[in-house]
Amino acid sequence: MVEIVLLVAFAAALLIIRATTRRWNFALSGRIAMCAMLCFTALGHVMFPQGMAMMIPPFIPFKVELVYLTGLLEVAGGIGLLIPKFRKLSAILLIIFFVLITPANIYAAIHHIDLQKASYDGPGPAYLWFRLPLQLFFIAWVWYFGLRKP
Repeated sequence: MVEIVLLVAFAAALLIIRATTRRWNFALSGRIAMCAMLCFTALGHVMFPQGMAMMIPPFIPFKVELVYLTGLLEVAGGIGLLIPKFRKLSAILLIIFFVLITPANIYAAIHHIDLQKASYDGPGPAYLWFRLPLQLFFIAWVWYFGLRKP
């Protein structure tokens, strides 16, 4: 679902920018799309905090608080991509963020966590065949549209 939000937001931003400026701006469209996707995923932190907290290994304290904090970080990172002064720093921090949350996705898959229902009947390890390449795609997207020199 998040990849659909990313791609639809990219297409919409690209077409709106083209219609208003008569120019194609792929870099800005890519950053707008990532911001939109991150705001969308941040909603999950508010809507499903208990399920998302289950994705965090037991040795880490303050799980629900960490879920809310990471949701805020997603929004801040997305907005940062849109502010020229903070674009590079935001892109670097988002790439680090995507790397750091990968273990939580692996943990959730191994333990069959369904974050929406806060239960242990999720899709399991097979989910990683989709999620890990998607995580790499997000990292590449942020690098391409946030760090790469035009």
